[in-house]
Amino acid sequence: MTQTEQFNKDQAYQGVLISGFSMLGIIVLLIAAAAWGFYTESPVLIGLGGLAIFAAVFCMCGFMTLEPNEAMVMIFFGKYKGTVRRVGYTWANPLMTKRKMSLRIRNLDVEPIKVNDRTGNPILIGLVLVWKVTDTYRAVFDVDNSGRNGSVLSNFVAIQSDAALREVAGRYAYDNNSIHTDEITLRDGGEHVNDELEKKLNERLAMAGIEVVEARINYLAYAPEIAAVMLRRQQASAIVSAREQIVEGAVGMVRLALETLERDQVVQLSPERKAAMVSNLLVVLCSDDSATPVVNAGE
Repeated sequence: MTQTEQFNKDQAYQGVLISGFSMLGIIVLLIAAAAWGFYTESPVLIGLGGLAIFAAVFCMCGFMTLEPNEAMVMIFFGKYKGTVRRVGYTWANPLMTKRKMSLRIRNLDVEPIKVNDRTGNPILIGLVLVWKVTDTYRAVFDVDNSGRNGSVLSNFVAIQSDAALREVAGRYAYDNNSIHTDEITLRDGGEHVNDELEKKLNERLAMAGIEVVEARINYLAYAPEIAAVMLRRQQASAIVSAREQIVEGAVGMVRLALETLERDQVVQLSPERKAAMVSNLLVVLCSDDSATPVVNAGE
């Protein structure tokens, strides 16, 4: 059985906790008793006064102060004894090694990194992560030196976030230009992609007693080396889509014109004249430039 399995994770401290102000009063009384013993000049009382001074100095090492959303991990000669979350000025066994741990919510802005999407295109993708410590035992003992240096824990989160972002980004294409339109992409995935990213981050950070509150992609773009080419492809796609709508509308207008002429018997057109009229109307309606009509005034 490993040491991690021997103890309940993040258990409450079961040792003696005394109000810091009450212990401060006791220390003042010890110092006063020691002063009185020295004043009497009695060898016995002087000896007891020396012990009282030693006890007062020893007890002064047990004070600690915790603010809201802070915890103190208590270690007794290498053995985990629990975590104190009592807010305020308190006193505990001076022989305890105390490691303060912040339980407050923290932000991490992962700078855009270059990865390949599912189709192999290089893209830049960034992440905003909101996280907090929920298991102080794992945060202190399962991550190397995190209890002594908080930046080590932050560095662990940054590295794992980078790895999770690369893994999730590689599962999706940037957009649906090169895949089936019903597939989820990074551009259109939205909450689905963010939820999967948050799930993956929780799996990676749970080993350190960390909970992911929120994870969101905050930057997404093609890599510079292909950005210009992709922009032209998107422009071409937009032009084709616009042309399809223009042609569809023009065909509808031509059909309406022919049906109206025939219904109202404005003019009788032969098949050849209808074909010429359809051709002229489509040229006028689908042209990028304004058409200049030519009026036949006869001879």
